[in-house]
Amino acid sequence: MNLASAHLITAMVTPFDDQQHVDFRRLEQLIEHLLATGTDCLLVGGTTGEGPTLSIAEKRDLYTQTVRIVAGRVPIIANTGTNDTAATIHFTHIVSQIEGIDAALVVVPPYNKPNQTGMMAHFTAIAEKSDLPIIIYNIPGRVGVKMTVTTILTLAHNPNIIGIKQCGSDEELAAIIEKAPKDFLVYTGEDAQSLTTLVFGGQGTISVSSHLFGNEMATMRRALNHGDITQAGQIQRRLMPKMAALFTQPSPAPVKAALNARHWLVGSTRLPILPLTTNEQSQLLNSLK
Repeated sequence: MNLASAHLITAMVTPFDDQQHVDFRRLEQLIEHLLATGTDCLLVGGTTGEGPTLSIAEKRDLYTQTVRIVAGRVPIIANTGTNDTAATIHFTHIVSQIEGIDAALVVVPPYNKPNQTGMMAHFTAIAEKSDLPIIIYNIPGRVGVKMTVTTILTLAHNPNIIGIKQCGSDEELAAIIEKAPKDFLVYTGEDAQSLTTLVFGGQGTISVSSHLFGNEMATMRRALNHGDITQAGQIQRRLMPKMAALFTQPSPAPVKAALNARHWLVGSTRLPILPLTTNEQSQLLNSLK
């Protein structure tokens, strides 16, 4: 499917059962909830989906079942990135064999701390070998190094690199949107920048908050499209404290706790991420109201 039509992408949690196995019945319930509340694309197996603690076999099954459940209704992006270029190429090839996956998300390599030339070589090698279009993921707080705007703009001209999930300043976001090719899809990975990204002319948000506030976020975008900046701003302002509350503890523990509390059961988190304590959950739910 065409990702150019996707504006609110949910970085979906991976539902587990009580034994912490991937639960496909709960996955189906979660997907139906998300598609009914504003999500127009799914990102599977990313950080929020606890991708680092999923095995290759679990990811393959998760992606396959997500394709089956979605049944062509929205695009699907699968996380394939690692800090090993060869391993990323290999896994991206495996995922490309799953009919119904529309793109691969590939993060700046964590822990290795490559320089800008190394980042360009990494993404270029993956893009050249991949049968899937690539969305690059720049998140300095998690990987330890920042991909510069200059590097991003260079990669944006690669025909198989179609977009970016960008976590950074407003200034960096604006520069990427301003200077990248017009068909390069720029998503923020920061829920608090959702309205800013749209005002700047970006594509939208790859969101955690949309698990809970998808309708509101979709309404905000429609208001902006209709020229009602006042309503769009009001919605974003009211959501921002709730968005912040979902990151007061290591993600995805807060969003999983909130979903479970609302009876969209997704199970607990896997170590090294701990579930919220009773006190932490009470504080979270009070913030979310």
